[in-house]
Amino acid sequence: MAYIGKNPSLSFSGIARYESFTGDGSTTIFDLTYATLEGGQNDIQVFVNNVRQEPGASKSYTLGVNGSNEVKRITFNVAPEASAEIYVIAPGRETALLQPGSNSVTTAMLQDGSVTADKIADGTITGAKINSTFDISGKTVTLPSSSVTNDMLAGSIANAKLANPSFTLNGTAINLGDTAEISAGTSWQAVKTSDFNAAAGEGYFVNTTSATVTATLPASPTLGDEISFIDYAGTFDTNALTVGRNGNPIQGSAADLTVSTERAGFTLVYVDGTQGWLLKDK
Repeated sequence: MAYIGKNPSLSFSGIARYESFTGDGSTTIFDLTYATLEGGQNDIQVFVNNVRQEPGASKSYTLGVNGSNEVKRITFNVAPEASAEIYVIAPGRETALLQPGSNSVTTAMLQDGSVTADKIADGTITGAKINSTFDISGKTVTLPSSSVTNDMLAGSIANAKLANPSFTLNGTAINLGDTAEISAGTSWQAVKTSDFNAAAGEGYFVNTTSATVTATLPASPTLGDEISFIDYAGTFDTNALTVGRNGNPIQGSAADLTVSTERAGFTLVYVDGTQGWLLKDK
């Protein structure tokens, strides 16, 4: 590049560093904040009470590495006296400003975190430059409220990943995606001729021609459960139907219900633990 007048300097001199310590009469080791330059112990000036000290193992002090293997440690042969003023001057160095060649800077030369978003121009990173997967474990990713559409989610979320992967229908839990039969109204069962356990949502034709029959109600019913009974052969007056309460009241009474009316047909609906099962129609 051409210049008018004298070319600008491509080097500068560093500023000398100054560090101070105070002796206590026993300490012989003092660690510098910064590592010394390549000149070693001859490249620094050490003063005790304004008197320059001579370096060397048989002299006043030596310069060596600290616990991190950095050349920062000054070790005096004799501990400076208490309250002694110790200071160290490390001179600067002339440093050349070099321009790296094209494509000569590798990723190993970049300090972690040195490339920030502000230093990346908009639109300069293409999809081909981005890894197909990212490890974001332990991180929080916040997406714009309008960034995820239903089309993006279709078929991509497993039921097990949902907060509520199932729903309850007539007391039965059904997983999302399962097939279930939904019956409208009462599910009528085959004719009963002997004792049986009744279930919510079902209706029973009860034949007592040969003997009495006991139908036991559910032990843990829920509000709105319904169960229906019909005298199949018109023989309830001869052999009665007994509805076992199974721990819950019937019509507010802690007693089983005995039905001895010919051709009787009725429905019980559960309300609560006080009244229990009530007749839906009278």
